[in-house]
Amino acid sequence: MSRARFAAHLTAALMCAAPFGGGTALAQGAASPDPVVANVNGQPIHLSDLNEAAQGLPPNVRGMPPQTLYPMLLDQLIDGRALVAEAHKSGLDKDPAVQRQVSAAEDRALQTAVLNKAIGPAVTDQALRARYDKDVAGKAGEEEVHAKHILVDNEAEAKKITAQLKGGGDFAALAKQYSKDPGGAQGGDLGFFKKDDMVPEFATAAFALQPGQMSQEPVHSQFGWHVILVVERRRAEAPSFEQARDELRQKMIQEGVQKVVAQARAAASVQKFNLDGSQLRATDTAEPPPAR
Repeated sequence: MSRARFAAHLTAALMCAAPFGGGTALAQGAASPDPVVANVNGQPIHLSDLNEAAQGLPPNVRGMPPQTLYPMLLDQLIDGRALVAEAHKSGLDKDPAVQRQVSAAEDRALQTAVLNKAIGPAVTDQALRARYDKDVAGKAGEEEVHAKHILVDNEAEAKKITAQLKGGGDFAALAKQYSKDPGGAQGGDLGFFKKDDMVPEFATAAFALQPGQMSQEPVHSQFGWHVILVVERRRAEAPSFEQARDELRQKMIQEGVQKVVAQARAAASVQKFNLDGSQLRATDTAEPPPAR
């Protein structure tokens, strides 16, 4: 796995975890005691264990009433503890393959913990708003195109329609007659869209046209053959903070992960070997210089 892919893997783990800052416990205040809510073979399960389990759930599940959610979580934790006890009885904790899996799980937990510690305090609403003001607010949004299209199965039919349009044919009427796209019933109108909203072949052709211009040759994509008419072009308004917040948060986390991984890698003593364990030749150890 490359360093970039490794950083992306850690980012995904962070994005799937509970929000930075730990969130609010569903059934325990900061100053509350931590009672034992069950025992499994003498091993206690505390209320804090339930809170921690709840924080790892999707938001829609985490929002269930505690009196409904917590009994289910408690049963799951009891089942899990019982399975762990059975594994110990069977000696599976001594199995080398299981030990490797446990070690890998511990490594992942530690990786996530160090990233949370380093990045969490920086990803605040105040920081997100400052990033929004710097990178998004007051700047022109993405370019958008308002276009119509007629979608058919083969190039010959698309060329025939193009010829009819060049001869004065009505685009909406021909779209209703020939287009296999569901929007054909509305005259092939796609409304406004951004370049990334469409497949590359279609987007490239549409964004190369000016208002009133039609594709001179049929455009082929995975869906078939398109005849495209651009109606209008515009710059979208910059998204509001609420609209941009999640994307900015993800971007800040990704940047933080890359920075922390790079710092950790720079501080580590690393020695590489060939896949057979033999020493690398000097010519094999060079890595490409960092991108600037």
